[in-house]
This record gives sequence, structure tokens and C-alpha cells, in this order.
Amino acid sequence: MATPALVLLPEWGSGHLMSMLESCKRVLLSSSGGKAFSITLLVMRPPTAEATSEVEAHVRREAACGLDIRFHRLPAVEAPTDAVGVEEFIARYIGLHAPHVRDAVAAMACPVAALVLDLFAAPLVDVARGLGVPSYVFMSSTGAMLALMLHLPVLHESVPAVDFDEMEGDVPLPGLPPVPPDSMPCPVADKRSPNYACFVRLGDRFMDATGVIANTADELEPGPLAAVARGRCVPGRPAPPVYPIGPVLSLGGRSPSHECVAWLDAQPPGSVAFLCFGSMGWFDPPQVAEITAALERCGHRFLWVLRGPPSDASGSEHPTDANLDELLPEGFLERTGGKGLVWPTWAPQKEILAHPAVGGFVTHGGWNSVLESLWHGVPMAPWPLYAEQHLNAFQLVADMGVAVPLKVDRKRGNFVVAAELERAVRSLMDADGEQGRRAREKAARMKAVCRKAVEEGGSSHAALQRLAEALHDGAVIPKK
Repeated sequence: MATPALVLLPEWGSGHLMSMLESCKRVLLSSSGGKAFSITLLVMRPPTAEATSEVEAHVRREAACGLDIRFHRLPAVEAPTDAVGVEEFIARYIGLHAPHVRDAVAAMACPVAALVLDLFAAPLVDVARGLGVPSYVFMSSTGAMLALMLHLPVLHESVPAVDFDEMEGDVPLPGLPPVPPDSMPCPVADKRSPNYACFVRLGDRFMDATGVIANTADELEPGPLAAVARGRCVPGRPAPPVYPIGPVLSLGGRSPSHECVAWLDAQPPGSVAFLCFGSMGWFDPPQVAEITAALERCGHRFLWVLRGPPSDASGSEHPTDANLDELLPEGFLERTGGKGLVWPTWAPQKEILAHPAVGGFVTHGGWNSVLESLWHGVPMAPWPLYAEQHLNAFQLVADMGVAVPLKVDRKRGNFVVAAELERAVRSLMDADGEQGRRAREKAARMKAVCRKAVEEGGSSHAALQRLAEALHDGAVIPKK
């Protein structure tokens, strides 16, 4: 039999595309005993020129990696113009590609082991079913978010028709402590939003997949993953098998020439608070003023990646390089020059987190950033900004215990006052703080857990072997 193909349909954002691709590359690299695979990545044209440029850069790099990875560019589609929310737009835009996905898979001459779908592409399980091939949803977020999405249609029916913040008490979520309403993910916080209806539909379609591939580990999220496996998310209906094969991270070599890394080389071990907020994180001048006040008052060493607002001219949602003269209060850099570095553009986050000088991470709490922090044993103070990050923050503090709490005002755009950030950084970094001590100890244990999970004999390695077996056994020639 010809080598079976894993056909991938990722959302175009780097956190989705690269997480899916790296996970499926792990399947290729682990193949043994005659269970070889190839990868065909279906490339959608993203809706913006900036995103298109990023995707093409990823394609060029991966095409040169030496693995059996092929790229099939799908025909362009017209983006919906009446979408209200970001998540609704993404799901609808991907859905418009369904005929092209079907044609691409049907035309393949080799057996197809699976159509691997981004979580926003879950409705395309129908395409896989029509072609007679298995379908797997790839979960680039947490096991807790997977449990919530599976349980959301149940919550929709069981909770009165009010927003979660209007409920009396907390939200019951299988596998987690009761979730405060203000910790619910942004897309589902407002039940009147099209984003909410979109997520209810997506969660329902997850149940129709052959399986779910998750970038997490059993030991990282035992509660949510057990809740899914034991059928507690959708009572009376078994969920598809989940394969937690993470943490899947692309860990490159160190670049000692980078200025941030060179600055860290001169700092004492565990002394630096690292502030970085992902590819979409930026702050306006009032929030910057609060951060500067907090950092000056707390007195700890810091490395702060500060980005400027998106450019109105380009229409991009991504931050720009910060103009420090405009954003920072007069004299701030001079007053903190001995112990702080403000970096106004992209920074090598993985290399920074790996540096022994870093003792804590103030982060937006995106799952890829969380996994990088845990891989290196760095405790966190989560400052959620968008997507599922409010639920991540709750989980990191209340369930995993690897973070100290940071109170954000969701009604003011996740605003944090200086006194609260100062308290959180002190809690995270002070040697004699009980909360920070517990988070540091737990983060150190999670570092060992993450590495053991992916080693031979670890839980994620075993899940990867089960996944490879299921993929090989399910490979079929698509129906025409």
C-alpha cells in the first residue's frame, strides 16, 4: 500500500497552523514498524495580505525541512462581509472552502489516514464522512477548553437564557473547579453574540469526529481530560477518543546575539520578571502608564516586550513596533535603566523563557506561551486579553497552581491598575512570598512532568503511538 497521507486543514494563524503541523510532524517522526505517513497541508489564502505573507513564510521554511510534507493551495474564496465577531468570521470563512477541500482530498491517489481539522473547521467532518475518510479535530488550546466546547451545547440547554455573568454562582464545567463567570472565554461570554452561537455549533460537531488530537498532556490537565474520556461533558453520548500528545513545541537553538538574551546574561539567576503578551497584545498609553508605575514601585528587574497599536493604514490587527518616546513616561528608561529593559519589537520568547535569569512570566496566557513557560519551569501571572485566555488564567491559578492571580477589569478592556500589577509581580518574584513560592514549586514540577510525558514510555509518547496506530488502521482511498 502507498504511504498514507495526513491531510491538514489549519486556520492560518501561526498559533494554529504551526501547532497542528508540528504535532503531525511528530506523528511522522515517530512512525515505525511499517507505519510511515506523509503530510499534505491544504493552504487557504488568508483574508489579509499580512497573514498571507506569514503563511507563505511558514510554507517556504517547512518545504525545506526534509520531511515528506506537500502543500496544496486551495482556490480563493470571497470572505463574508456580514460577520459580526472574529470567531464567527473565521469559522464561516473556513466553511466556504468545503467544496475545495472535498475536491483536493478526493483527487488524492494515495490512502488518506485522516483529514485533520482546525477547531474552527470542525463542521468539515461532513466532508470527510462523504469521502469515507476519518476526521480528527486538532485542539491547539487546553483540555479544559475542549471540555467546555463539548459541554457548551449542554450548558446552552440547561442554563437559563442569560449571560454567564448574570448567573447566580459559578459555571459548572466538568473536570475543573466551578468557574467564575468572569473567567469564561471571550467568544462565549455574551450569549447574544454570533460568536457564542458559533461555538455552540462547533462544540456539537466535535462529537462527530473520529478523534481529537490535543496539544496537552494527561498529567497537565488530568481533570478535564478525564471528564471528556468518561463522558461527563455530554451525558449519554461518548466523546471521540482524545490523544493528548503534548507539549508540542518548536524549540530552536539559542541565539546569543539577540540583545534581550545578551542583557539577561548579565542578570542574576531567577531575578527578572518577563512581560510579554503574544502576537496580538498591545496597550494604550493609560495602561502603559499603570505598568510603568507598577514596575518602578515593585523594584524587581524586568524585561518588558512593549508593542504599539496596529497600523490604521494597513488595516492589520497585529501590533506595530512601539515608539518608546511616545508611550513611556518621561524619565522612565533613565530611572529603571539599571534593572530593566523595554524591548519595542518582536523578541525571542522561547529563548528568554529558557534563560536562567528569568524568574517569572507576566503573560497573556495563550496556550502556546503557557506550554513554553511550563516546559522551562517558569511560574506565571496571567493577564488575559482575548480568546480563551480568561479560562486559561483561571485554570493556571485555581487548578494547576503554577500562577499567581492578577485581577483584570473585563468591563474596561482587561485593564489592570498599577497597584494590582505591583502586587502580582511582588507575589511572583519575592523570595519570601508564600503564593509565589507555591507557584514556583509547582511550575518546577510541571517542567519535569512535561519532559517526562514526551519521552519514550511517557503518557504523551504512548498517546502518540496509539494515534499512529489508529491513523494507520483507518487509512482508506477516498471515495470519488
